[in-house]
Amino acid sequence: MRRTALAALCIAAAATAGLTGCQPGPDKADSRTSASSASAEPGRSAAKKEPFAGLTGGEIADRATKATTGASSLRMKGAIPDDESGGTISLDVLLNKKGECAGTIGMGGKGKADLIKTGDIVYMKFDEALLREQSEGESKADTDAAVAMLAGKWTKTKATGEDAKEFEGFCDLGAVLDGAEDSNSDASRGSTATVDGAPAITLHEKDGKDRYTLYVATEGKPYLLRIDSTAGADQGSVTFSDFDEPVPAKKPAGEILDLDALGG
Repeated sequence: MRRTALAALCIAAAATAGLTGCQPGPDKADSRTSASSASAEPGRSAAKKEPFAGLTGGEIADRATKATTGASSLRMKGAIPDDESGGTISLDVLLNKKGECAGTIGMGGKGKADLIKTGDIVYMKFDEALLREQSEGESKADTDAAVAMLAGKWTKTKATGEDAKEFEGFCDLGAVLDGAEDSNSDASRGSTATVDGAPAITLHEKDGKDRYTLYVATEGKPYLLRIDSTAGADQGSVTFSDFDEPVPAKKPAGEILDLDALGG
């Protein structure tokens, strides 16, 4: 089955981390009325220029895909289901095509970790809740020892190490967007909307039983600003912003625990 522009981006972002889709989020009606994220305008004035006049929804979607995959960096924010745990992984990460990233990853409301990757080193700082969640099955003494040693402290490990691979997948924008360039979309045009204050047009796509709404910027480059999965197995929402902005991927200050040395 032909992969649509939306499916390509959503599936690629999830598959990079060994996941399947996007976290349950607002449905189509909510996404058009929410004042805090994406909301539809009551209507366009007759005097206001129509965005992307003369273009079909598919042509707009293809332009959005080209612009988004051409960005050197971006911020990806949302949540996606984790098949292994049955929960969700929330993320707010800036990443680029150099494989650098900086942000936060949460595990289904059971803790979070700060993440930085620069060069071939992954730096992470875990909170107590995440450490206890990841230590399930271990003895209380071992879990308490791990919490005492690691909670709230920066650690480092090689990006090629087993412990880093699960998180390192969020850091390479080229890998996240791989496969999304050739979309050949057949999306239909929707209403105008705003995403975090940015004017956009909505597009609607389908891929089998899956249904998607795309929000494409109508000012500046036609970046894809948001994806909503409104029907199908994995429903949810992911937003994209901060295109071509520098990623603050720097070695953390202060003491850093070397996990590779501890494991050795």
